[in-house]
Amino acid sequence: MTIEFTLNSVLVSTELLSASLLDVLRDEQRIESLKAGCAPQGQCGCCTVIIDGEARVSCVTPVRRLAGKAVTTIEGLPLEVQALWAEAFLGAGASQCGFCTPGIIARLEVLRSAGELVPERVNAALSAHLCRCTGWQTIVEASQLVCDGTVCADSGRDFQAASRRATIEGGSTQKVGPEWVLGSGSFSDDGCPAGARIALRADSGEWHVGETMVEVRQAAHKVQGRKTTVLAEPPLELPGGTWDRVLRTSWVEPAYLDTDSSWCLPGGDPSDPSGNGGAFGSKQESIVTTAASDLAQQYQQPIRVRLSREDVVRLGPKRPPIAAGINDDGTGVIRVVDTPGIADAISSVAPQLKVELVHVDGPPTSARIRAAGWAEAAVLMAATRDRDSRVTEVTAPNGSQATAEVSDESIAVTVRCGEVLDEVVLRSYCIGAAHMAYGWVTNEGLAVDSTGEILNLTIRSFGVVRPGVMPPVKVTIIDDSGPAINGSDAVFAAVAGAVWRSLDYPTSWPCGALPFRGSVSE
Repeated sequence: MTIEFTLNSVLVSTELLSASLLDVLRDEQRIESLKAGCAPQGQCGCCTVIIDGEARVSCVTPVRRLAGKAVTTIEGLPLEVQALWAEAFLGAGASQCGFCTPGIIARLEVLRSAGELVPERVNAALSAHLCRCTGWQTIVEASQLVCDGTVCADSGRDFQAASRRATIEGGSTQKVGPEWVLGSGSFSDDGCPAGARIALRADSGEWHVGETMVEVRQAAHKVQGRKTTVLAEPPLELPGGTWDRVLRTSWVEPAYLDTDSSWCLPGGDPSDPSGNGGAFGSKQESIVTTAASDLAQQYQQPIRVRLSREDVVRLGPKRPPIAAGINDDGTGVIRVVDTPGIADAISSVAPQLKVELVHVDGPPTSARIRAAGWAEAAVLMAATRDRDSRVTEVTAPNGSQATAEVSDESIAVTVRCGEVLDEVVLRSYCIGAAHMAYGWVTNEGLAVDSTGEILNLTIRSFGVVRPGVMPPVKVTIIDDSGPAINGSDAVFAAVAGAVWRSLDYPTSWPCGALPFRGSVSE
């Protein structure tokens, strides 16, 4: 039996009747702008398409239901509409790595076509998506540019300079330009030769190789993970003694959307799983490159290796939880899950703190994750200074400086990190860092059982702060003559400290409350 439907105004057919629309579009039709961010849980929105005028996530849409329907991806939009959205997203800094952007634009274009591109409707529409990088604000700003008709078609920006700033902030090679907004820039799972076999990992660790995603999912017995009702709890006990401030942090998920993937030709070099973003430092030791190389050599043909979202959560490194006590004179003890390099990271900003490394049964940890160790130490040290002030100041190990203040209306941030290079990109990264820090203190956490098994396996169960809940972030950038260095990590630490201060220093993160905004637990 064959299913026929219209794809971007062209009649196409498929015999993969048990496949999802996403599998058919990516693997048969080679539409690579669509992404499998939740892989596939129907929860991230990265694979959103327009079906008969309505936005739908394609990863959970059975292709057998598409007979006679019209499917439009971002490639099928009129060129002038594509250009409009690309210019708006670039102008507002609404696309960083670009992984989630095509799906978001598809949904926003449905609103634009209906004349409903207003902030309230945009925030509601974005609730079907997850964007880890931007913190939502710049996406709403981009939609407003389109709604108001104020998109600048020729900004005169230097995209090479913008890409340099993005690379500095993201920690790996990154490019800025319309192709990344529109999904034609390549990520790690893109660009593989047609006909490459697909490999997925079973829970046993064995790699199953097949011709289609449907085939290997069945062979690997991949079952969608569940959301637990168990609460996230800090795994470490506080150090003994009497302290002026104490803090315990929980396991948190980096929650990057581009799940680990790599492809390789026999005898060749595997593709970089970082794609166009650094995954906040989480992919530097990913297993997929070795697997792609070994399997390509074993099968003597191109192999695509993919991790499911559940694999990423179970195998990917987390920032090491801490439990610390500190006095107003800056002395104290910080207990931290034993992680190579984490003691040095803490000492880089707080050499007076005593570091105790503790073994805990739990997920893997890494000191390479965004500001791991030193951000926690900086937050603790900031709590001992200017106790009557609402402003938190942080100097990162690289010398960048940031301040943050939480008010009833917004989070105000200043940052100094050398030559700006591109203000739009730097502002966007600072807003994204503020979003991540805000969630870290208030709402993000992973439940881990006594054996170290992670219980939160759906992308919506990580506690990432949703659109319409995140307060506005106001960014002031201070230019100086020094070389360009990363500034968003300093902002991340400063905002975490400012949010903690605004809540009167709760003992544990996440604390379960969002200042002035209520709760967003899902």
